[in-house]
Amino acid sequence: MKLSCAQSDRAAGVMLGMASGDALGAGYEFGPAFDGPVVMKGGGGFNWAAGEWTDDTSMAIPILRAAASGRDLRDETVLDEIVAAWVDWATTAPDVGIQTKGVLNGIEATASAARTSAKRLHDARGRSGGNGSLMRTAPVALAYLDDPTGLVEAARAISDLTHFEEDAGDACVLWCFAIRHAILAGEVDVRVGLSALEPDRAELWTERIVAAEAQQPRDFTKNGWVVEAFQGAWSAIVNGDSLVDILERAVRGGNDTDTVAAIAGGLAAAGWGFSSIPAAWQRIVHGWPGLRSLDLVRLSAEVVSGTPALERVDYSAYGDISTLVQHPHDNGVWLGAVGALDNLPAEVDAVVTLCRIGSKQVPARIRERVEIRLIDKADPAANPNLDFVLADAADAVAALRAEGHTVLLHCVQAQSRTPTVAALYAARHLNVPIDRALSAVSAALPRARPNRAFRDALRGLSTS
Repeated sequence: MKLSCAQSDRAAGVMLGMASGDALGAGYEFGPAFDGPVVMKGGGGFNWAAGEWTDDTSMAIPILRAAASGRDLRDETVLDEIVAAWVDWATTAPDVGIQTKGVLNGIEATASAARTSAKRLHDARGRSGGNGSLMRTAPVALAYLDDPTGLVEAARAISDLTHFEEDAGDACVLWCFAIRHAILAGEVDVRVGLSALEPDRAELWTERIVAAEAQQPRDFTKNGWVVEAFQGAWSAIVNGDSLVDILERAVRGGNDTDTVAAIAGGLAAAGWGFSSIPAAWQRIVHGWPGLRSLDLVRLSAEVVSGTPALERVDYSAYGDISTLVQHPHDNGVWLGAVGALDNLPAEVDAVVTLCRIGSKQVPARIRERVEIRLIDKADPAANPNLDFVLADAADAVAALRAEGHTVLLHCVQAQSRTPTVAALYAARHLNVPIDRALSAVSAALPRARPNRAFRDALRGLSTS
């Protein structure tokens, strides 16, 4: 599906937003509601590493991979493969939800066996409305951006593999519809999927949504139940003013913190975009099966585009892309065009990228890398999080330098994005007046001419 720059940014953020919420909440799981700072610290009852996602994102990975390969998530063969991946994962996973574990334990690794086990568990307990299918549902929305009917069918089919109760399927449909709508329209509205439910169910869910909007995440203390997990996540979204604020609110609600924040993160990122996710989180988010944050972004792009990610983006038609100079105020920062990636100085061991690149365009030896979504256009719609993105990029350079890294900061031609961020880095972290910083950077980069929107943003950010 062909998306605009802003839509692509929102689609790219869904899985990383989900994983970020998951990793942020991991260290606080099962704890009470609290006030104060929230840190992506790891730890918790399962001793997670800082930035490591839990079962929420891990269970979404097989769904995401199936969709990225162009498979129909409603196909029974594909559902068999997803269940088989879950069964294999559950044998070594440190944390598997109680209900999901009960369904997957000892079954034949097929969709039919999983559904039978889910029904048996429901009949034995009289309920099966845990939050385990809602927490993993986000990839379904990416796979059916152009097919709302398919979205409903796939969301229910994948929920039903482990959760027989109707509340679970309803919640997945509503959340996937909301993610789809947020990507396409830039508006976060969980009511857009109500028409896909039976009238009595839509009325019930409307009451639940209204209740969520009138309360805070901490008010939903039984958030292991899919309904209160949904309400807690929606409450965090409607009361938050940024993606970071939303996820922190979700975690402060306590109890099943990783799951509520993961649910909220998928929808929040669909509305605010990949560009709203801090680079500091991007650097450390990781998890089963050996994936990192940018792997989630690339798989998401493959789902939406229907084609494999490029290993290299060819910018040769742009002319000279070989620029490479040292920052005039910090010789530990190199400024360059995209071609500099093919001729990196030996001392460079970290890269901050401000343009689209391929999966293998950064040399394999570079372990510290950050990709920032910054579009070289003055139209505000192209960069809806412009102030945040510019500050975050400059701060990412500063963080890498504080750790002792030598950094390459680059875009396509070092023309607009690179000089803007380089000047802001000098102003925010080296105490260089912004006009002098921009003048010096522009002198070092002969092609430099930041666009009007970037220049206007610099003036405000340098004094904030």
